Amino acid sequence: MSILSKSNIQVLQSKLTQLDTLSDETYEKILDALEDHLTAPGYTKDKKLKVAMFDAKSYDLDAFRKINNNEIDIQAHQVPLNQRTAILAKGCKIVCIFVNDRVDKQVIAELKRLGIELIALRCAGFNNVNLAACKQNNIDVVRVPAYSPQAVAEHALALMLMLNRNLHKAYLRNRSGQFVLDGLVGFNMYQKTVGVVGTGKIGKCVIDILLGFGCKVLAYDKYPQDEISNCANVKYVEFPTLLSQSDIITLHAPLLDETYHCIDDASIETMKDGVMLINTSRGGLVDTSALIRGLKTGKISAAGLDVYEEEANIFFKDMSNQILNDDVFARLMSFSNVVVTSHQAFLTHEALSNIAHTTINNILAYKSGKRGEDLPNNVSLN
Repeated sequence: MSILSKSNIQVLQSKLTQLDTLSDETYEKILDALEDHLTAPGYTKDKKLKVAMFDAKSYDLDAFRKINNNEIDIQAHQVPLNQRTAILAKGCKIVCIFVNDRVDKQVIAELKRLGIELIALRCAGFNNVNLAACKQNNIDVVRVPAYSPQAVAEHALALMLMLNRNLHKAYLRNRSGQFVLDGLVGFNMYQKTVGVVGTGKIGKCVIDILLGFGCKVLAYDKYPQDEISNCANVKYVEFPTLLSQSDIITLHAPLLDETYHCIDDASIETMKDGVMLINTSRGGLVDTSALIRGLKTGKISAAGLDVYEEEANIFFKDMSNQILNDDVFARLMSFSNVVVTSHQAFLTHEALSNIAHTTINNILAYKSGKRGEDLPNNVSLN
């Protein structure tokens, strides 16, 4: 225990004022050091809770500033959290992370050494966090379970329409003065059969929009919902049936052991010829090499991807002056019938505001003394 109690420090401050030999600058430095000694770990001098935010972008910070009621001190770091950058969390008790921060066993051990007690995810998915290691090191994990399912659903439909009507090609042609329509023929969405894999909040929003287009919907989910199954033109089917009967397949399932590479060579082989594939969920749902093979044979006529299995080394970075070292991704990008957006589906004003609001509330619950299952939006091992 330190001998510098509050009363002892007050005595020292009083004696310092009686020393004529101290310069003003030295006096201020000593006082600052004494005040720092009294500051609780993980807090600023004015009692704000310090939070190390990794992979922080300008739009993140803008949204958090609007919501933050001067109760937390966000220490923003543009770099993602990994074993090399974890040291940046020193002096904090909370780290705030996003989808491509890697929080494996080694990183968690380092966070524990630094005194971190809470990992606040500003996203819904948590497959990048080793929950077993968190439990072992008594580090709580919270997330944002639903920030704007409409944002992701609308982006999925935007990809469908862009690929169907060749808007990406038309835009580039027109910009270069080629006002011709050859090669831009699409199809009516009306009466097409769309397979929706995963009928959680986002999947349900996708279904609502598709029904507005007059589509027929085949749905697959491990836990079917009566509200969805009772809708006209929506039918729950087994996964193989969805694959074989859908004109468009859109993925909205979480990344679990059982869903990893659910789109692979075998599943692609059972699909309709010329199927369109959309993935705005998790990159690991799709075996990208299998997807490329499907594109090369024409089995898959188009693919719209907002996620990629190895995106952590590419997305959210300016790669315009670099050579892509990922040969699989480079090949994928070479197809004119593939549209890739860099994990952009969530990016709306409403979603960013909801993410900031929920994340800050999660953090303030920790500040109030809640721990474990008492924390709102707590994530733990089953």
